[in-house]
Amino acid sequence: MLFNSVDFLIFLPTVFLLYWFLFQKNLTLQNLFLLAISYLFYGWWDWRFLSLILICSGINYLAGLALSSHEEEKKRKLILVTSCILSLGLLGVFKYYNFFIDNFINAFALAGIYLQARTLNIILPLGISFYTFKALSYTIDVYYRKLEPTKDIIAFFAFVGFFPQLLAGPIDRATNLLPQFYIKRTFEYDKAVDGMRQILWGLFKKIVIADNCATYVNQIFAGYETLPASTLVLGAVFFSFQIYGDFSGYSDIAIGTSRLFGFSSMRNFSVPYFSRDIAEFWRRWHISLTSWFRDYLYIPLGGNRGTKYKVVRNTFIVFLVCGFWHGANWTFIAWGLINAIYFLPLLLLGKNRKNIDTVAQGKTLPSIKELFQMVITFALATLAWIFFRADSIGQAFAYIGNIFSKSLISDPFKSANAVFILPLLLIMIAVEWLQRDKQHGLDFNNRKIPAFVRIFTYYALIAIIMQFGTSQQSFIYFKF
Repeated sequence: MLFNSVDFLIFLPTVFLLYWFLFQKNLTLQNLFLLAISYLFYGWWDWRFLSLILICSGINYLAGLALSSHEEEKKRKLILVTSCILSLGLLGVFKYYNFFIDNFINAFALAGIYLQARTLNIILPLGISFYTFKALSYTIDVYYRKLEPTKDIIAFFAFVGFFPQLLAGPIDRATNLLPQFYIKRTFEYDKAVDGMRQILWGLFKKIVIADNCATYVNQIFAGYETLPASTLVLGAVFFSFQIYGDFSGYSDIAIGTSRLFGFSSMRNFSVPYFSRDIAEFWRRWHISLTSWFRDYLYIPLGGNRGTKYKVVRNTFIVFLVCGFWHGANWTFIAWGLINAIYFLPLLLLGKNRKNIDTVAQGKTLPSIKELFQMVITFALATLAWIFFRADSIGQAFAYIGNIFSKSLISDPFKSANAVFILPLLLIMIAVEWLQRDKQHGLDFNNRKIPAFVRIFTYYALIAIIMQFGTSQQSFIYFKF
């Protein structure tokens, strides 16, 4: 079930009314109802894959119980490793089995040895990367004694399968989200209204920005061999906004929906395209995943402690794993490698935490220096996104190679009649710039904005969504 579908438009208010009117007085019934509707939400796509969520949840629930009954470090470590192997094993089979088999065969073929190996006709289950990491955060935090193991199986299974986050995050930590399932939730009007505003802003970014950009991105990447260089640059820029509008839009809808049901989720995007360097970009892009890799992979590897060799090693490992997490294709690994190369000089020079505040804080406009830094950072990110979007490494290099030609100085819209997208992008950029110190684009808390201005904004966005909304399109990160 897509957030931008008619099905969800009916599903959400129905579930919302049942949740608050029938189950408000009993916490166990609230959690049981959330668990049931979450599985209904997921099963709407393919009910057979509900078994994977059940297995993943069961593995980590039992691991938590086992960790609570053992104090000996060797046994605790064995429990943790077993849980990780089983959980990641499920992910590996469904997401990476064919990738490894194909590359194994190709490696031997280079040596003149031709193997016959069977690949599997596997459908990648939606959200498996997200709920696997979410469940693992519980087991790892219990192992490190950051979280008490739970015996409430309903609350735990509801936490793992919580429907707003189930398909594409945020990957909310067990330390943040799970305790909220232990507390009786009461309806808060202000919280619900803010959730609706965030949902509206997320729908605008997905339906108006991402989906309209996608139409031209698909055309440009499909015909990159014959299109002028200026149009290829336009395609790359449009993809940067497509993936941002698509994924941050999903996150806004997920977080806003969570608020409707009385939950507070972690922020997943914090205006990343206003970053002044790549390190700041990665602190603001897909925050739940980057912080997951930082806490559960980078720091255990040693982080930035130790020799420069270890710092370089740890950095490359994290970015390569991050790339591979996104998909079983060498293009994602190349994307991760490029970002590691971007990031490493800042880390080695001790400048990776130079820009931790909000850009142009307290000012209306950025300085010339800040504007230049943001443009350069956006350009670097956009260059890397070409590898993320391309079907192969060869196509990515060919696409970039075709950019550097005489046709770079030409009208990019002559081959892509997409001028109408520019004012829509300007609306999004302007709103997010003005709201860059807020949780989302329509976060009007502590803003002295007249009621008629707020109401006009809501109706204007709804009108734009209805006017410029394209045919229903899936979210990019459902593939991961």
